[in-house]
Amino acid sequence: MSMFPAKENSVVMTRDEVRAFDTWAINTVGISGVVLMENAGRSCAKLIKEKLASAAEPKVCIFCGTGNNGGDGYVIARHMVNDDIEVCVVICGSREKIKGDAKINLEIIEKMGLRIEQLDIADNHLPDKVAGFAKGCVFLVDSLFGTGLKGTLSDEYVRLIEAINAQALPIIAVDIPSGLECDTGRPLGAAVKAEATVTFVALKKGFTFDSATPYTGQVFVASIGIKPEMREGLGD
Repeated sequence: MSMFPAKENSVVMTRDEVRAFDTWAINTVGISGVVLMENAGRSCAKLIKEKLASAAEPKVCIFCGTGNNGGDGYVIARHMVNDDIEVCVVICGSREKIKGDAKINLEIIEKMGLRIEQLDIADNHLPDKVAGFAKGCVFLVDSLFGTGLKGTLSDEYVRLIEAINAQALPIIAVDIPSGLECDTGRPLGAAVKAEATVTFVALKKGFTFDSATPYTGQVFVASIGIKPEMREGLGD
């Protein structure tokens, strides 16, 4: 999968435009959602592996939400393990909420025997639990929320994000730092402070504002198997 650092002339999309592009890719072009998720996760895994190249004992902890952003995290975990990198996957929230393509990828890594932990976000000892999962890691991966997040985060998720940030470890965000509003680039109560963000298809509108920079770090734009320019060329 191709991936490149975001540039001034990078394609920029709003939340609605990203959603419309995904729908077009699935329904009109015929690329299944699980294939798009595979391509996205593999692109993220590529960057993480490059950043781990000099680590003597590479270990990564991936914090996964219960939606499709978490599904990307399960794909990342599979590719990490295939390259002999130690991975801990932490499901943040109820496993029963995981559906569709995300569930398919979760079931794959379960059958592979990957280390998968469950985190109750209402746990009073949440900061200690997060610290325990992160112990010995070189990188953390944020796969909690994607671009669809709106409104204000619940207190439980604010605590979780603050606990992840408190580990003082470099974080790679998947598509968008969790808690960041896609179109405004402002935190919805709290947001992950990433060293790098691997965003899919196009630069998100919120990333163009200075307010987003402390959260996104360096932004890379990764392909999911089809470029937005193709939609313009082929029509709807």
